[in-house]
Amino acid sequence: MTLRPLSLNDKLSVTEYLRRFPPETSELTFTNLYAWRSTRPIWITEFRESLIFFTETKTGLLILGNPVGPVSLPEIFSEYDNRITGAERYPKEKLSGTPLLPGAMVVEDRDNADYVYRREDLATLSGRHFTKKRNHINQCLAAYDCRYEIITPETALECLAMQDRWCAARACKTEPGLCGEYQAIVETLRNYKEFPLTGGAIRIGGTIEAFTVGETLNPSTAVCHFEKAMSQFHGLGQLINQWFAGNNLSEYDYINREQDLGIPGLRRAKESYSPDHLVEKVRIVLPGSNMEEPNAQEICI
Repeated sequence: MTLRPLSLNDKLSVTEYLRRFPPETSELTFTNLYAWRSTRPIWITEFRESLIFFTETKTGLLILGNPVGPVSLPEIFSEYDNRITGAERYPKEKLSGTPLLPGAMVVEDRDNADYVYRREDLATLSGRHFTKKRNHINQCLAAYDCRYEIITPETALECLAMQDRWCAARACKTEPGLCGEYQAIVETLRNYKEFPLTGGAIRIGGTIEAFTVGETLNPSTAVCHFEKAMSQFHGLGQLINQWFAGNNLSEYDYINREQDLGIPGLRRAKESYSPDHLVEKVRIVLPGSNMEEPNAQEICI
């Protein structure tokens, strides 16, 4: 196998593989893989009619997610021998019946489990358990003249300007997690017309004050990559969530809203929307390997 770094030239081939073998995990879209490559460099290869994504650690390669295609993990481990230290963000359900090397260790990765919601729940917010969400939205609509619009490649640049304001309010260029997210959002919005994205924005007083971006993950599920709202507008975050589900994603049954990364506040927020289920993930550590995180390149400009 010959590894190469992921580039825009891989978009068509990666997209075709994912169309033929629809993923469940939020990492496996070309947008996600490409946008986060500044902090999580991605290497790809084709092997036995399958596409495989890798990240790097100081001690070797990690498979990212599940192979896209029929190839098995033991086949990949055998081909790469001691160059592979394991796999990360591997969907737990795909482990069933999958033989691993003797001594391999499987570790639960709750922080990277994807939250999946019924689209209708997010679009309607019906029922007593969503009463607080509806109240926040009603307060927002009563206080501000909120106008929703579909994001275009032209208005994507306005969303980028809003992201700069959002980051300035939180000094996110000095915080590693927000720094990486900032770079990913910049890559996504600057290349908006290159990716199969759908997005929505809310204007207040003519200025974009909230936006969200997603795309198809598999035939029944959309994935929401980013969602931002300026915090001074109470209820705006709940509103952009609801309007996006209702206006942009009506063809889907489910919405994958990605992980909570183990952040307590983010976990509470995602759980408060009553997910239908989680896409559970694991890390696979091969014998003699150290559990290291992939190398990160923290670059904020």
